[in-house]
Amino acid sequence: MENTTYHSKSIEELTFTDDGMFQAVLHDPEICAELVERLLHVKVNHVEYPKLEKQIAPYYSTKGVRLDVYIKDSDKIIDVELQSYPQEALGKRTRYYQSMIDIDSLMKGQDYPELKESYILFICKHDPFKDENGRCYKLPCYTFRNQCSENPEVNLNDKSCKVIYNASAYKEAKDPKIQAFLHFISTNEPGKDDLSRRLSQLVEKTKENEIFRRDYAAMNLHDRDIQRAARKEGIAEGIQQGIFLGTEEKAVKTAKNLLKMNLLSTEQIAQASELPIERVLELKKAL
Repeated sequence: MENTTYHSKSIEELTFTDDGMFQAVLHDPEICAELVERLLHVKVNHVEYPKLEKQIAPYYSTKGVRLDVYIKDSDKIIDVELQSYPQEALGKRTRYYQSMIDIDSLMKGQDYPELKESYILFICKHDPFKDENGRCYKLPCYTFRNQCSENPEVNLNDKSCKVIYNASAYKEAKDPKIQAFLHFISTNEPGKDDLSRRLSQLVEKTKENEIFRRDYAAMNLHDRDIQRAARKEGIAEGIQQGIFLGTEEKAVKTAKNLLKMNLLSTEQIAQASELPIERVLELKKAL
């Protein structure tokens, strides 16, 4: 199993697939539209706004969502997400994101016929789909639309689509442009592909931006403060329960306590407990 232990990166270490950098680079409307057109094979007529980390929480008591890049075209809404680490329940996540996007639209006064065509686009570095034996399907792209089980020709026509790319299977992509982009996501090597080279250049340019450097430093400081406090509380809970374990067992107990607290992301818990992300996901599933 690949060890993907999470650690906080310095600005100089950041790549396009890192949280913060991905959103910053796609804040360029032209590059964002070009990327979406390549991956979804749809025409983006007008980007009203690429909004970074749009938050949708319709009611104070509901679980809100934070979308990486939220694009509103003249006739469609597109949410673009990037997953650098394996995530569980990806299908249910896309389902919830879709519902929140629709609620957000309807709360602004739209009626059902006025709902725009919507796309949930996930770019994953690892294959998110496995069979019952744990073997990856190894498709470079998975596209999901609602259709009738009794007759596949009958489409629900709800104008929603979920597209999930698997960068680890870039060699299997038939479209040369798709293959080049997925290769870039998987290896961080832009090669000769024009879009990938421009994305890579924007990453380097963004690293020199003082506003980005300040915001990234503040984000890291905030995350570290939360992780330290949560880890301290998690360890304290273990001690309070009278558990005195070895180093690895302590890390596992810390991770379990943090998972139960439901305050941190999987990546943050992996960093706080110093466990591989895969191990944290296993513990989360067991809980």
